[in-house]
Amino acid sequence: MKFLDEAKIYLKSGNGGPGSVSFRREKFIEFGGPDGGNGGRGGDLILEAVEGLNTLIDYRYQQHFKAKNGMHGMGRNRTGSDGNDIILKLPVGTQVLDEDRETVIADLTEVGQRIVLLKGGDGGMGNAHYKTSTNQAPRKFTPGYPGQEMWVWLRLKLIADVGLLGLPNAGKSTFLAAVSAARPKIADYPFTTLWPQLGVVERDGEAFVVADIPGLIEGAHEGAGLGTRFLGHVERTGVLLHLIDGTQEDPVKAYRTIRKELKLYAQELAEKREIVALNKIDAIPADELKEKLKKLKRAAKADVMAISAVTGEGVTEVLRALRGIVKDYRAAEKRAEAVESGIAVEAEDWRP
Repeated sequence: MKFLDEAKIYLKSGNGGPGSVSFRREKFIEFGGPDGGNGGRGGDLILEAVEGLNTLIDYRYQQHFKAKNGMHGMGRNRTGSDGNDIILKLPVGTQVLDEDRETVIADLTEVGQRIVLLKGGDGGMGNAHYKTSTNQAPRKFTPGYPGQEMWVWLRLKLIADVGLLGLPNAGKSTFLAAVSAARPKIADYPFTTLWPQLGVVERDGEAFVVADIPGLIEGAHEGAGLGTRFLGHVERTGVLLHLIDGTQEDPVKAYRTIRKELKLYAQELAEKREIVALNKIDAIPADELKEKLKKLKRAAKADVMAISAVTGEGVTEVLRALRGIVKDYRAAEKRAEAVESGIAVEAEDWRP
């Protein structure tokens, strides 16, 4: 299935049906009076986040979505039927943006979340509605109210706990394949990964999701390589795993290149917690490895982990570190949600 993370679509809710002008005329009934019914309500346009989707490809080939209009009212006080709603099923993590591509209208972050984006128009009133003691035979009715319409952009930001970053050929796809059931394309040339890949990592009875995005290069913020188009997919992550190819001459330059692109893309992304790992240590002599780790640690101002995604050396330690940070991140999110909803939160270190 082709990956697509942006799409522009046209949406319209249904128009309300017009009211009816009718009079009851039956044999032997001298004063029938007005009996025109009201029009039906137009259908709503609803967005729903569902499981099993990780692309917007369905909205590449169909861009217009219109809910049904309400039916018109009829005689004998018959109200027109309401128009059917239309429900757009979207992947979890989809944002709905206005035409300016900046204003966020809706953000679907949980499975089952439903949002009525456009409400259908109300039905018009029939002439029976306007009957009064002084106006026994009104011919007045109202047309249905129009529905709402708009063009919107859909932008998908995959929901993951860990984001994999690095230059092309840093070994991100190999790492993802080694720690999860994902099977990304692996080859010895750059830009093997052309769109984000997701993998579920299970360790010690807990699971978290890892997102591998295409490699960045210097000048990505200006569109070089694949640009920064896919960086939005790691904006929602709790921690970044920065992989660096240990076989290259200057790992420090590679580290600084990625950090520069992150800062130019979004300061919030650059401030996320990060684990730096020097990959492919199975192909580096011991003395050279020691020197590279020392320089990289000085540049990153943090501990650097040494791993080999091919042999598995150091991978378990990295996963344990990631799991700890993800656990803290999820706990902080729960506390924030509880505070926002007004639920009292007890301190974690409190004991009865």
